Amino acid sequence: MANIELVWWWALCLLPLPFIVYKFAPSVKQKTAISLPYLPQQAQLSAPNHMFAKGLAVAIWVCLVIAAARPVWYGEPVNVSPKHRDMMLVVDLSYSMSQKDMQQGDNYIDRLTAVKHVLKDFVAKRKGDRLGLIYFADHAYLQTPLTFDLHTVEEQVNHAVLKLIGTQTAMGEGIGLATKNFIDGDAPQRVMILLSDGSNNSGVMDPIEAANIAKKYHTTIYTIGVGAGKLTVQSFFGSQTVDTAKDLDEKTLKKVASITGGKYFRARDAKDLQNIYDTINQLEPVEKATQTWRPQTEWFGLPLAIALVLSVVLFVVRRNHV
Repeated sequence: MANIELVWWWALCLLPLPFIVYKFAPSVKQKTAISLPYLPQQAQLSAPNHMFAKGLAVAIWVCLVIAAARPVWYGEPVNVSPKHRDMMLVVDLSYSMSQKDMQQGDNYIDRLTAVKHVLKDFVAKRKGDRLGLIYFADHAYLQTPLTFDLHTVEEQVNHAVLKLIGTQTAMGEGIGLATKNFIDGDAPQRVMILLSDGSNNSGVMDPIEAANIAKKYHTTIYTIGVGAGKLTVQSFFGSQTVDTAKDLDEKTLKKVASITGGKYFRARDAKDLQNIYDTINQLEPVEKATQTWRPQTEWFGLPLAIALVLSVVLFVVRRNHV
């Protein structure tokens, strides 16, 4: 009952009105009864039950007044952001993401595992934004459409596996598919975060061409290049230096970000990756303004229905005693 409220509660002041009229209105003069010397026994009628009829009338009046007071049931409060941001995470799933060159503490983990750890925290902080997830390898695929359900996005990130959609790098297709999903929305801000460790060698769209289309639709792209770079490794022939990021096309990633007004970042280890997403959080802060509303249901129909039923009962009672 705590969720029920009488919107026009002052209408309850009408409750004593019948009593006031009854108390102060002039009384009706009783008519003289006609006496008959004889009435058949079967014609004798029982005296009407005035108290029952009065009780029904009082109940009808109370129901009508409650209906006039407009009872409303309110649900639990719901917070809604008046303006949201659309943000697409475009993640490289080419086979090179299996390279174990991302240092985390004293160990090295593969690039995809590092991305999963960081993205999980990043997604959880984007409450108020609408997020989507796109993977690209041989081609680009929409994994999660734009949604406010951040938990679903987290789960989809955790379930990503390599070789699921090929081994190549269709970077341009990833940008193009993300832009296509933005076009159908009405968000005032559109942000794309593109993460790759290679160069565009698959798909049907060039990354620079895709970036120009994204700019046309007011999309800001932040690009992240993943790869440790030069590492010293031990082998059968002794220690040697290898470049684990030789396939990374930083020039294209920088150009894509520059065209759309975004920034390029380089992640050489898991800590760098975490700092980059923290920086993007600061560059694209979550919209704090929210609106709160409570779903409501009008209940005035219930007392009106009760009043109608009681009126029918009162009519039948009075008719049987006329």
